[in-house]
Amino acid sequence: MSFAGTPGLAMDPECSRLLPALCALLADPRQPVADDTCLEKLLDWLKTVTEAESSLLVLQENPCLMELLLHTLKLQDTSPRVLSFSLRLAGIFAAQEDCFQYLQQGQLLLGLFGEAGPLGRAAWGVPGVRSGWAQGLCSLAQHPSALQFLTDCGAVDTVLSLQGDPSLFVASAASQLLVRVLALALHGGTGEQPLDGPPCAQRVVGHLEECLRSPATPQVTRALDVLSSVFGCCQGPWTQVLWARLSPAVAHLLEEDPVPAAPVLVGLLLSVARSPAFRSSDCDLLAQALNRLGPIHAGPLALGVLKLHCCPQALRTQALRVLLQPLACVQKAAVQPPGAPGLLDTAGDSSAMVATLLSKSSCVGLLCQTLAQLEELQPPVGGARMGTGLPGAETTSPAAPAEPLPWPQAPLLGAVTMTLRFCNGSAAPASSVGGRLCGTLAGCVRVQRAALDFLGALSRGMGPQELVTRVFALLLEYLESPDSSPTVLKKAFQASLQWLLHSLGPPSPCDLGPQIQLFLTELLPVLQKRLCSPCWEVRDSALEFLAQLTRHWGGQAGFRQALLASEVPELAEQLLHDPESYVRASAVAAMGQLSMRGLHAIPEVPEAQRKLFLELLHILSTDSEGFPRRAVMHVFTEWLRDGHADVAKDREQFVASVLRAAGRDLDWEVRVQGVELALVFLAQTLGPPGASCPYAVALPGAAPPGPPAPVVLPTLCRAQLFEFAFRALFDCDRAVARKSCNLLLLLGAAVDPCGASTEVGGGPSSASVEAALRSWQAGGQGQPLGQLEPEAVVAVLRALDLEGLRATLAESSDHVERRPQSLLQDMLATGGVLEDQADCY
Repeated sequence: MSFAGTPGLAMDPECSRLLPALCALLADPRQPVADDTCLEKLLDWLKTVTEAESSLLVLQENPCLMELLLHTLKLQDTSPRVLSFSLRLAGIFAAQEDCFQYLQQGQLLLGLFGEAGPLGRAAWGVPGVRSGWAQGLCSLAQHPSALQFLTDCGAVDTVLSLQGDPSLFVASAASQLLVRVLALALHGGTGEQPLDGPPCAQRVVGHLEECLRSPATPQVTRALDVLSSVFGCCQGPWTQVLWARLSPAVAHLLEEDPVPAAPVLVGLLLSVARSPAFRSSDCDLLAQALNRLGPIHAGPLALGVLKLHCCPQALRTQALRVLLQPLACVQKAAVQPPGAPGLLDTAGDSSAMVATLLSKSSCVGLLCQTLAQLEELQPPVGGARMGTGLPGAETTSPAAPAEPLPWPQAPLLGAVTMTLRFCNGSAAPASSVGGRLCGTLAGCVRVQRAALDFLGALSRGMGPQELVTRVFALLLEYLESPDSSPTVLKKAFQASLQWLLHSLGPPSPCDLGPQIQLFLTELLPVLQKRLCSPCWEVRDSALEFLAQLTRHWGGQAGFRQALLASEVPELAEQLLHDPESYVRASAVAAMGQLSMRGLHAIPEVPEAQRKLFLELLHILSTDSEGFPRRAVMHVFTEWLRDGHADVAKDREQFVASVLRAAGRDLDWEVRVQGVELALVFLAQTLGPPGASCPYAVALPGAAPPGPPAPVVLPTLCRAQLFEFAFRALFDCDRAVARKSCNLLLLLGAAVDPCGASTEVGGGPSSASVEAALRSWQAGGQGQPLGQLEPEAVVAVLRALDLEGLRATLAESSDHVERRPQSLLQDMLATGGVLEDQADCY
């Protein structure tokens, strides 16, 4: 839990009163030390305080903080946790220059961060102390005075050595400090060389240059990491001078065999390419890197180049060629059908690529990486060219905008289908390389999943009719195959849905085309078989696919005819009683869609509609798992919203039955969905509210203007909406209560917009109803409200402070525990300073 950015956390009198005792507790080595989480929260809060007001003023008004720092400096047996805390705390206060000067007067900072401080103690061997030292200096390095201090205390040499620390946390903190030093030292500099900056910057730049030329890969990696951060987060003109100084050393790395620290080098090159430091001459460096890096590392670089906003056309073409090479080699390794489009004319051949694909350990990873990268570059729907509007285009490179590259839709379709054929064993090898690939890729689930994902993405661009026919045939093979794993089947269902969506265009009542009609005719028996699978994941995926098919094409005559001629609807209904809860939930969703389209039963049997409603209501009332019950609530809400035929016969009775069951449910998500259903019913009953209603935006799917309030209220009472909403208002789960509060506010503004007083007639008094509500609020929510009369409802709506309750519910559930006072009290209670029991949070 972090206090950063939370309002109302500045220093207040209660915190000032508790701080001296807490500082004394931390300074006493005999007392138990608070755990790291509490100390971290305390630092977060103090950082928030110093950001909101003067650090110097906070320190002067709370001298106990200064005493803690001085005590830490003098005491040799300070706990490593407290020592690390004090180092970071000193850095937070010294981030403001006036407070830095104040702390420097007594040489406190030099004592904490210099050689006389923790560096000479046994505690320096604790990684947390070294990390706290680096983090404290990183916070401190915010102003020019800090630079001279870093030089005076010898911190630069220490942090350079910490870069190689065995603790990753310490090494990371040291790298962050080096970035901070460079940014602070060189910011605003006008010199032509970084060496014109302060001595500490000269030392850091020289060190980075030495590391880049080092034969030791770990040193090269650390230097590249720091530079990647510098060019990724710093935009000043000095970065151009720094890159001009260090780029020759980076270029030298590409001449080594193998290229050291290749993944980090790719990150640096892309960080530079997106920064103002990028020069037109650096395109040659990127081109060299694309040629020199191995296939595994050249792919991410090629992807980054293709995402650049401005880039020479030749470099973009080279990057696309690199990205296509793995699939080109796979396609070349198989016997091609006549007229099949190839990728070799654009991607070329590469002995390194072939060697990588023939290595069983790297082949699968390379193909999965390539397929994911190409999917990321997929043009938008209808786009056939890769322009400059690709995601991640952030660079401010001075190069002229590049012409868009043609997207090789047909060759990619041919290549990815061939990859999938290698995986299912239906590809005929054209060479010894193809034979090796057959053995490596046969049954490979990882590649099948990645290839099916990409195949689905390619549906947005379609392709030649012959290729589309092959795609549908291949998808059917995967869906039919007994060797397809459950996860591969799920991906095949998803890809099939995407190809059907883009092949058919927007849903319409027109008949399906002959190709799609044939595919569905062959697909439904496969779907029928999968609904009977002994594997629950397969049954679940098949039901999800059925629900999507019905949602999109349930109104098309060809689909309806094919579906009703199969046993799919009956099998789906049987799965409402599946032993696996996930399958039951998916069956509920599928049956909900089938029922909306009139496809769940024999049309000549009208009782089937009512039977399904009662069966779903039974699941809502009795199912032991939450997933099916949530699915039922979603279906009922959709039925109500879309005017399901069975619901339209008696909306009041339908809503009352559902809300009765939902109100008793132990799952808060079911109860939240119950409030959503009540909102839909309210919107349909009231119609759009008047202009005076401030909650109009909360009404979903507003209907035509409804009847006046005297007519509406009895309708809502008969639907038992008020009893459900009043119970939900004091629900133990905050999300349910908040949503119900909004519902009642919306209702109150609609039926009684001005709060005008009306005569309350006979029947149950509003006082008795309010008493029941207060009883529920106090915890006795078991008693029923009974029949509510409209007049009593209006009186209760006026009496309740719903606006105040909404404000209370809007606060986070742990708003009391998140207060800094609570944190300080808990830490003191842990140390035995307070008698009160510590809060649990």
